[in-house]
Amino acid sequence: MKYKVRHLTEYEYTAPVALCYNMAHLLPRDTQNQRCLNRRIKVWPKPIYQSEGQDYYGNQTCYFSIEEPHQKLSIDVISYFEIQTTDFIAQAEAHPMTLGELKALLAQPNTADLRMAKEFVLNSPQVRCSKPLADYAQDCFSDDMTLIQGVKAFMHKVFTEFRFDPTSTTVATPLEQVLEQKSGVCQDFAHLSLGCLRSLGIPTRYMSGYLETLPPPGQEKLTGADASHAWFAVFIPDFGWVEFDPTNDIMPTDQHIVTAFGRDYSDVTPLQGVIFEGGDSQTLSVSVDVQRV
Repeated sequence: MKYKVRHLTEYEYTAPVALCYNMAHLLPRDTQNQRCLNRRIKVWPKPIYQSEGQDYYGNQTCYFSIEEPHQKLSIDVISYFEIQTTDFIAQAEAHPMTLGELKALLAQPNTADLRMAKEFVLNSPQVRCSKPLADYAQDCFSDDMTLIQGVKAFMHKVFTEFRFDPTSTTVATPLEQVLEQKSGVCQDFAHLSLGCLRSLGIPTRYMSGYLETLPPPGQEKLTGADASHAWFAVFIPDFGWVEFDPTNDIMPTDQHIVTAFGRDYSDVTPLQGVIFEGGDSQTLSVSVDVQRV
């Protein structure tokens, strides 16, 4: 399956910004079944400096600085992807490892992959392990279940017990509040999953990217109607990272496009940086369009 993704981000300020320095996680990355065919990023006003690189996790980054006064900032990214459909999910579902076996391997990590995976059991800036989070997920796992079966049961539990409500949270809403009110958006469900599964000792990382949405039968797809999406992945030793989408209760295949992954949202924020002046407020507008090509 081939896709074209356009991600347009615009900021408008109440007063001119004198200068700004930014880092963007908006460029695509290659994965086991995903390949970027082409991409371009256009920043306006034109930066005095712009360069691309990779962060600690191998995500593609773009650094730029603008040193002319401006009241509007625009970052327009167009990327082309090819995603191969494989039997990876079927292989993952057949994997026999249990939670107990995973924890035993992590207790004495004797490979580079195990040592790297342990980083995703630790607390991160926006996700902290706790007993209430562990208790919420504990009943999804048992001695006679495989790890994948347990994580699928947990994903289904989040899907059925939580309500999607864009007005109930912000990027700073604590996990304890999300757990109590049982509502939020995909980022909240991903962070909640990270907190619960890490609290049980399961290496879990935050996935950021896009999800193709299809219009109802007989209706045209609206330009810009798609959105950035978040889900999570767990580590299976000697197998790899397996992805889960609790917002939709599915294991991602060829409709999830990965942009970046990290410990939590703070590692893969689409745009972060520093501005000088710009007034006391700003307006953010984001448009995402995912098309099959």
